[in-house]
Amino acid sequence: MNRLRALWLNLDASLWFIPTLMVAGAILLAFALVFIDLRIEHDWLEEYPLLFGAGSDGARGVLTAIAGSMITVAGLIFSLTLSTLAQVSSQYTPRVLRNFMSDRANQMVLGFFVSIFVYCLIVLRTIRGGDEGSFIPSLAVLMGLVLALVSIGVLIFFIHHIASSIQASNIVRNATEETEAAIKRLFADQLGQEAGPDEKHDLLRQAGQMIWLGVPSRTNGYVQSVDENTLMEVACDLDGVVRMEHGIGGFVARGSALVSVASSQKKTLTLNAKLSARVNAAFGIGSQRTIKQDVGFGLRQIVDIALKALSPGINDTTTAIISVDYLGALLAQLADRSLASSLRTDMDRVRVIAIRSSFEQFVTTAFDQIRVCADGNVAIYLHLLTALATIKQRTQAPERNKVLRQQGALIGEAATRTLQTEYERSQVRDRLADLWRLDKD
Repeated sequence: MNRLRALWLNLDASLWFIPTLMVAGAILLAFALVFIDLRIEHDWLEEYPLLFGAGSDGARGVLTAIAGSMITVAGLIFSLTLSTLAQVSSQYTPRVLRNFMSDRANQMVLGFFVSIFVYCLIVLRTIRGGDEGSFIPSLAVLMGLVLALVSIGVLIFFIHHIASSIQASNIVRNATEETEAAIKRLFADQLGQEAGPDEKHDLLRQAGQMIWLGVPSRTNGYVQSVDENTLMEVACDLDGVVRMEHGIGGFVARGSALVSVASSQKKTLTLNAKLSARVNAAFGIGSQRTIKQDVGFGLRQIVDIALKALSPGINDTTTAIISVDYLGALLAQLADRSLASSLRTDMDRVRVIAIRSSFEQFVTTAFDQIRVCADGNVAIYLHLLTALATIKQRTQAPERNKVLRQQGALIGEAATRTLQTEYERSQVRDRLADLWRLDKD
């Protein structure tokens, strides 16, 4: 299942899959209309000479002109798309290229123009005139003309869409919306029941006494997805415990332990082909991280945009501020959610030790590097503190408030050390005081 999911993710993010389906549809449409033209009487078409009055030479001329113009425009669109990808990669971050490639509008526009070209070629092949025996598929020719007129609007839409999609605010917003969807999807699911404090203590005490057997990975790459139900089934079948060695987004090398398994009865387990196949099938491993089960990667995309904006070569503080604001909104979504525990049980017995990202890890991923790269930039410090205040309003958990207080103290320390004027330092102190006031309230 994970392999099928990984295959679908790769197809969904490709520039050829949807256009190929549309080309196949255009071929079917061409044959269907030609077949209809073969079966109907054409006498009534003579009543509409402006629509169906072209002879064989005229029909060929129209379709030839349409086909030539469509393939030219398709080449132009491919060039614009590739130049846009290059610009986004250099100006923002290569991590968002997958979002552009999986943009359904871009895929549909590319497929539309190529499909019209193929459609015209198929219909052209069926036109006969003179000694060949007269046959003009009038309905098919008219459809080609209609598609050509529609393509004008599609071209205008594509130019507007591509110009809008490379704006920094839209790039960050799209990454944020995708990450929000992942947050709502992932943290609603649970693997078994969450272990209680006593079970956690007992398992950690027993873990050192267990004999663990590593199940090696069969490939290199990043963990894109995990079928947690399969891991639970493996643990139950072995009457033991499965401990993940690599979490979502982690890199695994071929031959290294993907998971470790141990028997609850302290029996020595043996590695066999069936166990290895089941464990490896539960993990989707690819050449790059994806956001489907990896909220941290969604945060990483936005952080990379902010870091590139803060680099001396670009020095775009406004884009960095936009990124910080959206990061604050995402962490606010996480602040009041119950993140899945790393220990899961079945029938009151711990079966799976998973690797989970904590709230602290999410916060440090979002803010640490930006804070370090924002030396002397009072606007970034102020927006970081504003983001922390937004997050604090969504949680009352003492552990999470402690993480936010720590981040606030680090920002205040960095501002004191790097800001040049007392006026700027006082702004940060005032904002930091407001943050502490929220904590007391």
